[in-house]
Amino acid sequence: MNVRIRDLLPALLLIVSPAARAHVMGDAEHDALTRRFAREFGPEDFAIASPDDGGWAPTPRAVTVFGKFSPAVRVRSDGKFLFVESNGLPAHGMMVGITAWQQQVPLPQPYTGTNAWRIPLQPQPSPNPVSIKNRFLRGAIALAANGIPIFNPQNNRGEISQEIGELDQWGGHCGRADDYHYHAAPLHLQSVLGPDLPVAFALDGYAIYGLVEPDGAVPKNLDAFSGHETAALGYHYHASLKYPYVNGGFHGAVVERDEQVDPQPRAQGVRPALMALRGARITGFEGTPGQTPSKLSYTVNGKPAAVNYAEAGAGQWRLRFVGGDGATREEIYRAGERGGGGDGRAGARDGKKKGGPPPERDGPPPRDDGRDVRAAPEYAPRRTGTFALRSPAVASDGVLPVEFTGDGDSISPPLEWSGAPAGTKSFAIIMHHIDPEGQMKWYWTLYNIPADARSLPKNAHGLGTLGNNSVDRRIGYAPPHSKGPGAKTYILTAYALSAPLQIAMAPTDVNRAVLLAAIKDRILDSAELKVVYTRTNVAGGDDERRGPPENMKEKRKP
Repeated sequence: MNVRIRDLLPALLLIVSPAARAHVMGDAEHDALTRRFAREFGPEDFAIASPDDGGWAPTPRAVTVFGKFSPAVRVRSDGKFLFVESNGLPAHGMMVGITAWQQQVPLPQPYTGTNAWRIPLQPQPSPNPVSIKNRFLRGAIALAANGIPIFNPQNNRGEISQEIGELDQWGGHCGRADDYHYHAAPLHLQSVLGPDLPVAFALDGYAIYGLVEPDGAVPKNLDAFSGHETAALGYHYHASLKYPYVNGGFHGAVVERDEQVDPQPRAQGVRPALMALRGARITGFEGTPGQTPSKLSYTVNGKPAAVNYAEAGAGQWRLRFVGGDGATREEIYRAGERGGGGDGRAGARDGKKKGGPPPERDGPPPRDDGRDVRAAPEYAPRRTGTFALRSPAVASDGVLPVEFTGDGDSISPPLEWSGAPAGTKSFAIIMHHIDPEGQMKWYWTLYNIPADARSLPKNAHGLGTLGNNSVDRRIGYAPPHSKGPGAKTYILTAYALSAPLQIAMAPTDVNRAVLLAAIKDRILDSAELKVVYTRTNVAGGDDERRGPPENMKEKRKP
């Protein structure tokens, strides 16, 4: 191919030196060159310098692949890694068809600069390849050609997202930071890429092709990770229509930290993680978030509802919720006040709210706001140190005996308190835990305990009014039953209140957030007791939202 050196210089700068490139071209020129490079230069036609050895290496096929989606996807390189930037939103529709929905909506993500995706240009086989089964349940394991991350086909609870109604017709959904991502290989991208190019790259650097080889042949001798080596392509993975759907593990070397590939970008949440909306089905999506107002339409038990949202300026997002009865409410959230994560963790709510009804009665009970009571100013309780909470069964920071967990009798622990201030008219108890992803779980909500009470026996009944728990949404105590390995801390908090509570809603609807809102202006003093529980011989993600096993549920009393 006859190409002048002067014509190649910008392309060399694009690939080899982002800093040098910045001195000779602006963003518009960069985008135009990216499109030209993807169109005119194939992997066999062009070569780039390798800073490490001073030699030359074939242009990475990844440049061509990601270039197909320029300017929405941008690439740069330092010679070792290809850095891929995008706003995390695909050009195709989103969310339609989901029946297991946690009330997220697709928002743009800052996958740029130092928060860009990183693909090794020269992937190296690992001496110890690792499976993704029950591992890497947080964060992405691959990056699609359109700049959208691909997560493990298992969700963070170990369930296969594709098989439980969590994914839309494109194989994706939103995480807790309102970050859109896939859990299956996006084979639909082949309409843009053609059969010769991979649809994604695993984060170890190896390409993920479609169901067949570029020549149409059926892949042969695939290993346990759905990969193999051919003379034409070297080692590469293939997508499938059943588990694992994408790469079943990492043939190449990766670093695992905190249950995910490290490093990788972090999503930026702007509002708290919500609970699943039972009976919901997403029926439509209109607009592109961040560019025009968007609308997500859904039904709840057959009743139409919607979320309309748009950027409101100054890093704010305005969401307008339209319920099945036509009533509306509006909330405003501000980006950056509390970070999310590539693992899907959500950010904090700005707190501005305008009118509107409470959450729909045909949905789940009112949600908890997902924030730690210690970090939420409006819920920060008075604590003098005089009021004390203890248990005859476990010391502060001690190990919770198994009989009070889902591995034992699933009964509530005994508690004792002392030093209540004068004027105490009732007590309340809350037991909560924050899971590894930052989501709030609550196990015990008990209020209107008489003012003359100084203790609760184990497996307490008939003293005070029980609210619900986040495990199975029933009233009563839910025993800790975390599937994930490692010690987990559970916090019991006692509140001395200036008056009994008059909560209008049914006890089955009284969750942690409802109870905290009811008591916050009546707290005279509070006390904490922290306990720890570690399950043995377990693996996988946190399992508490699914509740205790059926045999444990039989032991629970309503």
